[in-house]
Amino acid sequence: MEHISKVISSLSPMKIIFFGYIIIIMIGALFLFMPVSSNGTETSFSDAFFTAASATCVTGLIRFDTYTHWSLFGQIVILLLIQTGGIGFMTLAISLMTAANRKIGLSSRIIMQNSISAPHLGGIVKMTKFIVFGTIIVEGIGAVLLGLYFCSRFGFVKGVWYSVFHSVSAFCNAGFDLMGFEGEFSSLTSFAGNFYINMIIMSLIVIGGLGFFVWKDIINCKMRFNNFRLHSKLVFVTSAALIVLGALSLLMLEYRSNAFSGLNNGEKVLASFFQSVTSRTAGFNSVDLSGMSEGGIFVMICLMLVGGSPGSTAGGIKTTTFAVILLSVFAAARKKKDCQVFGRRIEEEILPAVLCIFIVYLFLSAVSSIIVSHIEGIPMLTAAFECVSAIATVGLSLGLTPELSFISKMIVAFLMIIGRAGSLTVLMAVASPKTMINSKLPVEKIQVG
Repeated sequence: MEHISKVISSLSPMKIIFFGYIIIIMIGALFLFMPVSSNGTETSFSDAFFTAASATCVTGLIRFDTYTHWSLFGQIVILLLIQTGGIGFMTLAISLMTAANRKIGLSSRIIMQNSISAPHLGGIVKMTKFIVFGTIIVEGIGAVLLGLYFCSRFGFVKGVWYSVFHSVSAFCNAGFDLMGFEGEFSSLTSFAGNFYINMIIMSLIVIGGLGFFVWKDIINCKMRFNNFRLHSKLVFVTSAALIVLGALSLLMLEYRSNAFSGLNNGEKVLASFFQSVTSRTAGFNSVDLSGMSEGGIFVMICLMLVGGSPGSTAGGIKTTTFAVILLSVFAAARKKKDCQVFGRRIEEEILPAVLCIFIVYLFLSAVSSIIVSHIEGIPMLTAAFECVSAIATVGLSLGLTPELSFISKMIVAFLMIIGRAGSLTVLMAVASPKTMINSKLPVEKIQVG
């Protein structure tokens, strides 16, 4: 035991976060591999691992329909993995340590800071409590509101279970559902015209995707936008713009498509907003995505790649990363050295990190898409949709995931793990530490553009 403690203490925070997710996924896979987890159908370990990775990484890509394949025990395991992955395993660990009156050491605080992308180390334990209680409250309210509909339709016991499962899945941006009785892999297509269910699910997705630090800002500033920190302002403006522009683009592109056939004008608007919101890493769909146009699919790929916000249950390159990239472009176009917005200057030190995140996501998405497209013999756009959905931890699928071969399945699982742990976390976890050198090499100018 002492030897294990020494090994753990020698690991960097990034390695602990990365390997922590791997360990949780392996434990979940072992549970899902057990016969009691499925409804009498044998599950291979690779499929159990894939499902555990998808649940822990709050992605939602599935090999089997959750309702028809997994037993109640298996569904509970999936839900626990979603909750653990959604708020982060370090958040739960520190919460349990606090409940047991255990002292939270500096190393644990540093790991927690990296896990939730906290700007400062101070107050990290209080922030952990805020995350846990905030999650319980929001998911509880979501479950009650969903229960008002589900209990009347499915009965009390089944209605409560469905309400809890879908509230947690939506808030954690996981995209797992239990609507397989309407048809396998149907997701929420039977609720395309149900304004009540759509609004609750969308609200939970957005709240979960805003980020825990934005919640704190909302409470502290009492909803006064001008008093928000710059981070929260960028999150709000970027998120709102992406949702609205995404919805308008999808409405124009898909208005006469097969995906929107059978819907009236109001339902088409609702479906457009739902697909725009869920593309930001949630994974639910209220229309048949296989009926969408290539333009609509490309728009959703772009939305998936951006994802949610830092310190949230969502994935992707994050809204603030996307905002800084756009601000950098505007600054360069106006020949300004600094990125400025809302009367503030963005620190130059984050620009290399922003570019690194963006390039890593693009590179991994492109390479994996090419490999999967070649292995499966499918169009590049279809493969790109699946791979971006994985690395951005979205979970939307054009129906490819259940048919993936073993190699493609492992590639997609690998992308999900990178997407949840974070590209920078994975890079720092695998990179060898370098000795800091104070001296600098000579500067020489180059031409660009």
